[in-house]
Amino acid sequence: MNKTILITGASSGFGLLIANELHSKGYNVIGTSRNPEKYAAKLPFKMIALDLDSEESINTLPERVFAEVSQLDILINNAGFLVTGIAEEIPIELGRQQFETNFWGTVKLTNALLPYFRKQKFGKIITVGSITGLVAFPNTSYYAASKHALEGYFKALRYELTEFNIRVAMIEPGSFKTNIMENSSTTLNRIEDYNALRHKSEKYSEFIVEQGGDPALVSAQVLKVVEADRPKFRNLVGKGLSVLITLQHFAYSILEKTILKQLNQA
Repeated sequence: MNKTILITGASSGFGLLIANELHSKGYNVIGTSRNPEKYAAKLPFKMIALDLDSEESINTLPERVFAEVSQLDILINNAGFLVTGIAEEIPIELGRQQFETNFWGTVKLTNALLPYFRKQKFGKIITVGSITGLVAFPNTSYYAASKHALEGYFKALRYELTEFNIRVAMIEPGSFKTNIMENSSTTLNRIEDYNALRHKSEKYSEFIVEQGGDPALVSAQVLKVVEADRPKFRNLVGKGLSVLITLQHFAYSILEKTILKQLNQA
């Protein structure tokens, strides 16, 4: 039986690329979107409705998924959005919405499906993070904070699910040519003192997107994690990753081995 994979935010961007890649490899893909009816006829895989900002939508998703399939093998958390702007200029409510969707929505969905994964005693939870979940850049404070939060949450969850044979992994893309900036939210508040920095930050963001790599590299990396028996937790994808990120990655790998060893001896 082909493995069934649920992918959130599968109507565009990385999610669409990942869903198409996995579908082409023979996996039974179920994608989600807030408005699946807009895309269902155009896509080769099944689409169902999911709004990460809605408790009801999240809580009813497992029932709707298992009405279609008898088993779920892999969850890929991809849905989210980007808030841009100087930190002081962004209204707290907009920053809070960034967390409600990117962090809390992802956590709530994962928790809604964990009982099924624990019962079957296998599965994978793969979350698409960002290089900004490891380092931060100007103009992305709340986005970076939400991605840092996901990194910390799933680091801990990885240990907690080991005994159930459930693997947890993060995909950390660098800069890629996607439509993320076009779909971003920002604020009309402007503090004059930040005008020069804002201009430089916006120009830099445009530059790194233009110079970004082929997003197909991300879907290819996800496929590797899907097919790996024991995928590593952090999977960096993209060119131009700094030495600092590489050192941070290896430092965490050493720490992870130490923690797992201590847990096994407890």
